[in-house]
Order: sequence, then C-alpha cells, then structure tokens
Amino acid sequence: MSKNIGGILKAVRQVRGGVFVDHNKDTKNLEVVRITPPEKVVLPMQQHIGAPCIPTVKVGEHVDVGQVIGDSDKYVSAPIHASVSGTVKSLAEVRVASGKMFPAVTIENDGEMTLFSGIEPPKADTREDLIKAVRASGLVGLGGAGFPTHVKLNFPPDKNIDTLIINAAECEPYITVDYRECIDNSWDIIGGIYTLSEIMGFKNVVIAVEDNKTDAIRVLKNIADKDNDAGDIVKLMTLKSKYPQGAEKMMVQSATGRRIPPGKLPADVGCVVMNVASTAFISRYLKTGKPLVSRSMTVSGSAIAEPKNVRVPIGVSAGEVIDFCGGFKAEPVKIIAGGPMMGTALVNTEVPVLKSNNALLAFADDITTNKKERACIHCGRCADACPMSLVPTNIEKSALRRDAESLVKEGVNVCMECGSCAYSCPAGKPLVQYMRLGKEVVREAGANK
Repeated sequence: MSKNIGGILKAVRQVRGGVFVDHNKDTKNLEVVRITPPEKVVLPMQQHIGAPCIPTVKVGEHVDVGQVIGDSDKYVSAPIHASVSGTVKSLAEVRVASGKMFPAVTIENDGEMTLFSGIEPPKADTREDLIKAVRASGLVGLGGAGFPTHVKLNFPPDKNIDTLIINAAECEPYITVDYRECIDNSWDIIGGIYTLSEIMGFKNVVIAVEDNKTDAIRVLKNIADKDNDAGDIVKLMTLKSKYPQGAEKMMVQSATGRRIPPGKLPADVGCVVMNVASTAFISRYLKTGKPLVSRSMTVSGSAIAEPKNVRVPIGVSAGEVIDFCGGFKAEPVKIIAGGPMMGTALVNTEVPVLKSNNALLAFADDITTNKKERACIHCGRCADACPMSLVPTNIEKSALRRDAESLVKEGVNVCMECGSCAYSCPAGKPLVQYMRLGKEVVREAGANK
C-alpha cells in the first residue's frame, strides 16, 4: 500500500446536535513530563469494558515492570501488567473512580523500575499475530472508553471492513494529551497507521482532527507531504470544533457519511475507530515489546496549582498525581476523573489511575456553580442538542415513572451520556442522571423477566 497522506479533507457530513463548549485547552503547549515513581501502585483487576481479570501473583512475590499480574480467559478482557518493580503487598478490594469495589493487586515499589526479563518485540507478520500481540500488550482504548483493542481488531475477514478512522478530535474541554501525542509522537502515529493498514487490509484511513488543533494538523500533514503520491489511501480530515465530535458514532458519520444503527458498532458499517494514542502505542509496542504500564494524563482546572500533562504509572493514586502538579491552589469543590462533560466526580483522591483515565480536573467554586433545577419550560434545546435525536425530557418522565416499555420506545439505550442535553438545559435539569436512571430501570425490567 501507499504510505502517503494527501490533502486535508473536510467532513463528509456534519452531524446534528452537539454543543459549542469553551475549550480551555490551557495545557496544549506543555510537553508531557514523567511523574516521580510512587512508593506503591494499586492495580484493580477491572480496568476495561468486559470481564475482570484474576490475579496471577501472590502476596510476597517479587514482580518487575511489564510482568503480567492479572489476566482472564474471557474473550472481552485484557491482561494487566505491573507498572513498577517490587513486592506484592496485598490482594484486596479497592474502590475505583466509579465508586465500585474491585479486587486489586498492590505493589510496593523497590525503586529500581526493573523491566521484566521476558519482554521482547512481538512477532506481528499476520493478522492473527497482530491481534495476539495487541492482546498481550494489555491495550484498551486510551481515549476514555477502555474497550479491549484486540477485540475491536478481531472482526471477521468477510465483514467488509474497509475504513480505519483515527480519532484525534479530543473534543472534551481541558484535555490535551491526544493533542500532545500528535505534536510529540507523530511518527509513532503514522507507524501505527501503516502497520494496521498493511496487516488488517484497510482500504481507506482517515485521521480526524478538530479544526481548532492547527498545530497538530500541520505536523501530521508536513510529515505526510514529504513523500506524497497519487496512490495514497490515508487522509487528514478536519472536523468542526463541536462537542461531542469525538464520539464514535459522530465520527463515523462525519468521516464517511455512514450512520451506525441503534445497538450496532462501527464495524457494522465497515469502520474501525482507533484513538490516536492507542494507534501510537501499537507502533511503540511492536518495536519494544513493552506493554501498557503507563499513560499520559492532563491535570488541570481552576484549583490545580501547576496544570501539566504528565506520564504516570497505571495504579498511582489520583492524589499523588495532583501533588506532582503542585497540589491545590484553592479548595476544590469538584474533582473529576476524565473530562467535565463525561468524566466521573471523585469523592476523594485515593482512587488509583486506570488505563482509561486521560485526565484529572479539579475546580474551585468559581467554576462549578450549579444551576438550580427548575420546571421544564419546553424550549426543546435538549432535543436540538442531542446528537442521537432523542427527546431527553420524555425519557426523564418515563424514568421517574419507572416505565421500562416507554423508555425502550423513547430510545434510552441509544443515549451515549455525552451531557449535551444537560449542558443546554436552561432549567438546570440533571438529564444525564435521568438517562442513567432510565437505563437501570430497563435493566431491572429485563432481569425480572
């Protein structure tokens, strides 16, 4: 295949709905810095969508960086590796950002950060080899979803998957690690694209970037233009800077014009969507064999003393990451793991960083003033903002009535909880919470049947 990227494309189709949010990309010009290794890491056995892992180590055992410490024989799962070298101190349940409790392996750091002796570049000459290697790496979606990447790539050869979409939109406010990936590791991104295209057989590749990320667009295009020719299959595409442009369903429609039906995945319309950092990781892993033991995060917000982009070991506590960034300069009213639109509010900072955590945000009260909830004025702004064409206020009413049949008809399970409806609501209604309540009502009704 050709290894060239041609001109910059415009989106095939602008999707409906969404909202224009303040970007607040205050850390976009800050290179990623590596955090001081912590004294211990806590590695929950549930770090991805799918089946949890089972610990493969015992208390008192010595482990090295990159050694498997948890795995599962279930298909939708991914192994977990030690992010520091040291001694396994405990196997006990811990609370994660979602508030749920999961078994975890706690490792006391010996300060050596010794790399596991069995690490070596994997063989990846065939489709089967590549999928096996990606699974062994422990890679899950680094954009926040946490879906095991090897499952995404293991589509049936006869499914007619023709398009790979590289998601570099990073539409959530504040977060800039994908932007820095484009600036600092563009050759890894391109290398990952070439590998995936050649081995998986994609006929088209679209790198989708929001049009406000001009430096990222320039870097990727400059590299690609050095050997541009008429046979290239890889294109850069600029998207309108509108939230939630980075959502898979939105991105597929923007890049290809194809609509993903309710309950279906991008593969059902011939596409695979990969986060830009995940793509770059695959390139590095195939060169080094070092699995996913660390990740980049944005630490920002009005309560953070020194906002930074940082590289952290998986399993470090949120509090230690914040301390590395100077701690709090003001009393935080809200601390969020992830972005302000779809992130999870933290009760405390003792929770460990997981593979899918791309940001830690802390806000003082000058930023987090909540609207007082009032009666709906039937303005329709929530419906206009919904990229999935739902009517959130109808779902709210059905959820409060616990009417599962009505909720299914209204399409509650189609909701991706992007928060555009709540952001747009002048009545201050917590519509995302009503969406989640509605989904729970439907689940309970199904379980009772």
